[in-house]
Amino acid sequence: MANAPASWREGMSRRSFLEGATAIAGAVAAGPLLAACSSNSGSGGSAGTKLKFWDMPWGAASYNPAAKALTEAYKPTGSLPAATYQEIQWANFTQTFSSAVASKTGPAVSTGGGFQAFQYAAQGAIAYADNLLTAFKKDGTYDDYLPGTVEAMKTDKGYVAVPWQLDMRAWWYRKSLLDAAGVSVPTTWAELMTAGKALASKGIYGFASGSGTGNNIGAHQMLMMMINNGGGLFNTSGKLDVVTPRNIEAMEFVRELAQAKIIDPASVSYTTDNQTTQWKTKKFAMGIDTPGLDANVGDTSGDLQVMSPLAGPHGDKACLVFENNIMMYTNTPSQAGSEAFVTYYVKNMKTLWQQNVVPGLPVLKTIAALPEFQAQKQKAKMISEWQPVAKNYAAVGTTLSPVLAQIDGGQALNAFTQTMLAGKTDAKTALQTLQTQLSSLIK
Repeated sequence: MANAPASWREGMSRRSFLEGATAIAGAVAAGPLLAACSSNSGSGGSAGTKLKFWDMPWGAASYNPAAKALTEAYKPTGSLPAATYQEIQWANFTQTFSSAVASKTGPAVSTGGGFQAFQYAAQGAIAYADNLLTAFKKDGTYDDYLPGTVEAMKTDKGYVAVPWQLDMRAWWYRKSLLDAAGVSVPTTWAELMTAGKALASKGIYGFASGSGTGNNIGAHQMLMMMINNGGGLFNTSGKLDVVTPRNIEAMEFVRELAQAKIIDPASVSYTTDNQTTQWKTKKFAMGIDTPGLDANVGDTSGDLQVMSPLAGPHGDKACLVFENNIMMYTNTPSQAGSEAFVTYYVKNMKTLWQQNVVPGLPVLKTIAALPEFQAQKQKAKMISEWQPVAKNYAAVGTTLSPVLAQIDGGQALNAFTQTMLAGKTDAKTALQTLQTQLSSLIK
């Protein structure tokens, strides 16, 4: 997000949350849009039994007032409770949630970290969403979800949450710099190397990255390169399996990029702000980044564009995605009330995209089809071309788990990323170290 404080953006990236919000100008007022949101009638339960909905700052200043208005427009039926809205800051949010859950003073429903529902489900604090999804199948809402998004919430005990938006990593490029270097937009890793060398000869970097304090983009890039080559951190059984031929091949490619000066040597210490500056000053020409890169950089000319998915050495096409979700808790005045509220919210959250206050990508096909969303051509391209090949952190497996929050928020991946960006250590050795560190972390 162009106008967001660096601490907000870096805090988000550290925990796999949505980074890169769109700067909002002249957003549509919430009231008129929300007037027809609910077909229910009645005022619901008394103030003392209202559902508490905790939400995060998912965008610029206009986001939370719009989400609050959407929440307060909810009119439950019969004796089901109404809902209250509370904004929870990202700073120290893990402590805020954990202490509230432990003391049973927390929310009945919340958004939050991408892996948060899995963590609290393991502690018995999450109300599974199976009944809700059964209802979604009956009323057609389930079929409105983009493929694979709901499935990512499944565990052996049930669905821990329902998705509401996507945070994706995709390849971006600055058209003017590629044109000046006389190179075409890459479609394969081999073409990426060729284009990168042409750019490097002009002092421009073709693999924009950063792995300094608070910047997890570099770590996400390393994982995405593995996934793009048919690899990942886990095997099909969900067991940690880092040192594989495909991962070694992917990381050797990254090392070659570093040695060819296609990666900025200073990237190992770049914070999010440093990285954004390099994009702004046109030192970076290509790179894997968030859906809001163009807004972060302040590009309004369309010079920054999203590539089509690149084919790896074996033809694989894939990207990394985080499924941000809405979760329900066992500590609720009414489980039926929680499910009714989440149903309402999911069915009416399109207003947030209509007001252009959500920087993330939608999980519903109907929202993706909205003219307000389609007008954002780069994001629309991410949904049409990248979402079908998107894979989550569990790849090569498919099952997410509580340990992923430890992995993504820990230092092992960042240290590994800095090693690879430096280009001095062979991939197998670096991956062996990562395997050892992650194995210790998981234990």
